[in-house]
Amino acid sequence: MTPPTAMTEVASAPPHPLREMWNYFSQNRGAVIGLVVVCLIILTALLADVIAPHSPTLQYRDATLVPPAWQAGGSSKFLLGTDPVGRDMLSRLIHGARLSLIIGLVSVSLSMSVGVILGLVAGFYRGVVEVAIMRLMDIMLALPSLLLAVAIVAILGPGLINAMYAIAVVMLPHYARQTRAAVIGELSRDYVSASRIAGAGTLRIMFNCVLPNCAAPLIVQATLGFSSAILDAAALGFLGLGAQPPTPEWGSMLASALEFIQSAWWVVTFPGLAILLSVLAFNLMGDGLRDALDPKLKR
Repeated sequence: MTPPTAMTEVASAPPHPLREMWNYFSQNRGAVIGLVVVCLIILTALLADVIAPHSPTLQYRDATLVPPAWQAGGSSKFLLGTDPVGRDMLSRLIHGARLSLIIGLVSVSLSMSVGVILGLVAGFYRGVVEVAIMRLMDIMLALPSLLLAVAIVAILGPGLINAMYAIAVVMLPHYARQTRAAVIGELSRDYVSASRIAGAGTLRIMFNCVLPNCAAPLIVQATLGFSSAILDAAALGFLGLGAQPPTPEWGSMLASALEFIQSAWWVVTFPGLAILLSVLAFNLMGDGLRDALDPKLKR
């Protein structure tokens, strides 16, 4: 027979961290719905070349502004209709999902990597270095994000790559401030003092000890940053400073269809809905991750 003490230890064994996180995450129905939508967007982006019925840049000159298939005058060949130059709306929306995810991934990766390093340096080296870094971040936060992005793109020149750089710069202060706050809280912990007594250097304590314990809020911020990057990219594309035609980007699709907003509702509605659903899905998933990863919010 198993000894009583062993049975007690087995019964009181803590759950796996990932299972525990999923238990808290799954309690939020909105977060689960957001996760499902995000997974569908990712799947659509990965399989865009397979599931898109037409090329996103191919023009059917004899089928301009064809309404959706369920509306009078529509065609089953173009399920969501065509744009003013005869390109299939569904195919452009599908390929636009891939482009939006690439914009979010590149922008968040750049801003997070630089912001985390600046936050670590500001948290470890207090004094002049911290003041200089944080005052620079405060100046960047004092400027409207879209205005700052427009100014950066105006300097670098319009284009998708420069738009991603601009979005990364705009989101940079959020990661730097959040990392600094988390680092300052972790430096007072006993394990940091023990690591210093054991002879660990500053870089080892910075990246091996402190940074992993600051990962939870950064993961949440990165998830929410995806939605901000998609929204900012759409805004820059709408202003003509982001992806240039004929690139299938949701913001530029909106900009090119404004004059047809009354005569052809679908050329504006579908790109707007795509932006709305993707941003909402990432925000809902980010809220669920925040509830699951933050011990103060666990019920």
